[in-house]
Amino acid sequence: MTVETTGTLTGAPADQDTAGLRGVHTLSMAKAITAGLREAMRADEKVLLMGEDIGALGGVFRVTEGLLDEFGDRRVLDTPLAESGIVGTAIGLAMRGYRPVVEIQFDGFIFPAFDQITTQLARQTVRHDGTVSMPVVIRVPYGGHIGSIEHHQESPEAYFAHTPGLRVVSPSSPHDAYWMIQEAIASNDPVLFFEPKSRYWPKGPVDHDHSGLALHASRVVRRGDDVTVVGHGAMVATLLQAADIAAEEGRSLEVVDLRSLSPIDYGPIVDSVQRTGRLVVAQEAYGAVSVGSEIAATVAERAFYSLEAPVLRVSAFDTPFPPAALETEYLPSADRVLEAVDRALSY
Repeated sequence: MTVETTGTLTGAPADQDTAGLRGVHTLSMAKAITAGLREAMRADEKVLLMGEDIGALGGVFRVTEGLLDEFGDRRVLDTPLAESGIVGTAIGLAMRGYRPVVEIQFDGFIFPAFDQITTQLARQTVRHDGTVSMPVVIRVPYGGHIGSIEHHQESPEAYFAHTPGLRVVSPSSPHDAYWMIQEAIASNDPVLFFEPKSRYWPKGPVDHDHSGLALHASRVVRRGDDVTVVGHGAMVATLLQAADIAAEEGRSLEVVDLRSLSPIDYGPIVDSVQRTGRLVVAQEAYGAVSVGSEIAATVAERAFYSLEAPVLRVSAFDTPFPPAALETEYLPSADRVLEAVDRALSY
């Protein structure tokens, strides 16, 4: 397996040191995150990694592969299977000046650490009147489309976006993943870093010289005139697929990648809706009381007189994640997005 590049390395092995590269290189999202972690660890010796099987194994998805060999077992720590203990330890380390990066092995395994995250990590800075920083990053592989079992394909991001004191982000491309993980680690506030695991393997360009956007900025990834469609993480690829199909049918969709779920950058969304007059919000998570719900309500407040149709939402169904054989029926598809687009255009 090779790392394709238009920069300084040609045909470099995939496991080659990717820190310090210049130019544009083609990487998978998983390897882009690895490269971003390596950059952050080289830049600051206080950055350390914690999680189940992240050392010699390199994590279930091999995102931390090779980092133990370079940085040693005092900075890449294999932990017991105890998520609450992992996050609690990270909080203590942060209070002593370290910048821990915690890996939750699968999305559904984050719930044993829910109390530590929402009632401890999120509140420490406020409790100490701003004198204590909490530079903790919690990496969460999340979402469906990998044919796995219950607790391995959840989308729990709304729980944490709802919690004051936490920053919540989700990249949709290798380029964003590379830069956003470094920006998250540099933050003095706790960041929940949701990684769409169905996008770990597709490759894309990573510009090692320019990040392009700040951590919490949303972005228009495809211009269009008829309907604005908004999503985050793996859903962005689905929206782009829907936009391609719509274009063949003579309709023009503008696709906005949220990138950040807390805070949400509404500027590009509202600007787009003021031009198109229509909005469809899509997500893999449940629809009720969700990030999509918040976007729908806020756009209705800020762009009411520009709307020519109700804001429509496309989501997973409000049931627990089903067996893997049913996930294609459960998760939003390009067809379901286009059905919502048709309804928006019918008003």
